[in-house]
Amino acid sequence: MKDLIEDIEQLLGILKLKVFLNSYQSLAEQYEKEKRSHLEYLHELLLRETEQRQQHKIAKLLKDAKLPRGKLLSDFDMARIPGLAPSQIHHLANGEFIEQCANVLIFGNPGTGKSHLSMALAREWCLAGRKVKFFTAANLVQELLKAKAELKLTQLIKRLDRYEVLIIDDISYVPFERDETDVLFTLFAERYEMRSILITSNLPFSKWNQIFKDDMTTNAAVDRLVHHSVILELNATSYRSECAKNKLKNKEEITP
Repeated sequence: MKDLIEDIEQLLGILKLKVFLNSYQSLAEQYEKEKRSHLEYLHELLLRETEQRQQHKIAKLLKDAKLPRGKLLSDFDMARIPGLAPSQIHHLANGEFIEQCANVLIFGNPGTGKSHLSMALAREWCLAGRKVKFFTAANLVQELLKAKAELKLTQLIKRLDRYEVLIIDDISYVPFERDETDVLFTLFAERYEMRSILITSNLPFSKWNQIFKDDMTTNAAVDRLVHHSVILELNATSYRSECAKNKLKNKEEITP
């Protein structure tokens, strides 16, 4: 019996069935006492192994996504945004648009929750087993420029192709130079109808010539992004400004 147990444990180690290895004996004793079948015993071990592997996979996806903050969709106050349908947000969270390589474009004034919503959606996609990557627009452009200078732009874009969704936050936050917008446009063109992009922006499309400098590049970039896309407009006052006003109001009410 001892040799059999050692052999079983060696085989479980080779197969990397860690949960099986840690649980098979104690669970066998439990199920024997409860007079449950060997199929139920095997089923429970498989469930535990699968659950552990799924949790490990999700943790790895979340780590790789590089989300700067742990924003939750449940904490996003959809009622603040006029015309925003909760059903549309939940549909996006399901990630079906990713299968069509569609894009998500989120517009709104500063403080309306664009970044919060993008990070919360990205987290939901990770939980569903999707590969996503978060960038600020400024950091992404710098990585693309560095790769271009090292003649490795094609390789970088191919590595980014591993991610089903790229989140590009605050694309209008930093004024870009022409060489910066060129590499950004190259990325858009390469992902067009191949992979998805989520973009947040303070500027409507009508002002994107401030980003891409000339009308031809602006129109080409917008055309590729919009062709298969879901557009969300967060038309609301700044959440941070509202919080600050409420704190000031409460302070004034308390002060005699």
